[in-house]
Amino acid sequence: MDSFLAWIANNPSYAHYLVMGLACFEALVGIGLFISGALLLSVAIFLYAQQLASVEAILFFAFIGATIGDQSGYWIGRRIGPTFHTSKFAARYRRHIERTEALIRRYGWGAILIGRIIPAIRSIVPLITGISGYNGLKYLFFDLLAVGIWTLLLGAAIIGTSGLFAS
Repeated sequence: MDSFLAWIANNPSYAHYLVMGLACFEALVGIGLFISGALLLSVAIFLYAQQLASVEAILFFAFIGATIGDQSGYWIGRRIGPTFHTSKFAARYRRHIERTEALIRRYGWGAILIGRIIPAIRSIVPLITGISGYNGLKYLFFDLLAVGIWTLLLGAAIIGTSGLFAS
């Protein structure tokens, strides 16, 4: 991690792209299961504490990246939804899938918000929401709200813990 942070310090012009990429990748279906939000938080804190990027810029690019990741997952889910429901996997777990989709339809905005805040399910909820056929415009609205709340929490974490990386 030290060599990675040293690379960032020596290449500050890439900082915004890195924040946006990490925020996007941690939200993407499949990739998000392997890219930890802790990495984004560590990089963001480092950038802020070393004065390589302002907190406003970090949050702006994190918001954009997270929104792109979430929306990609949703639209992938919408695209594969009909095929997914006829797959062997869906047949095997039909009861669980039906229950999850019913929860999303009933508590859509809450599921979207919780899905954005909890790292373990962050990349899965947009996909399941898309598969369930949840309205795209409603998803966009609630996702932007959820990403906004997540961004504020990220900002609080950056400012609250930036002393850990201060020089």
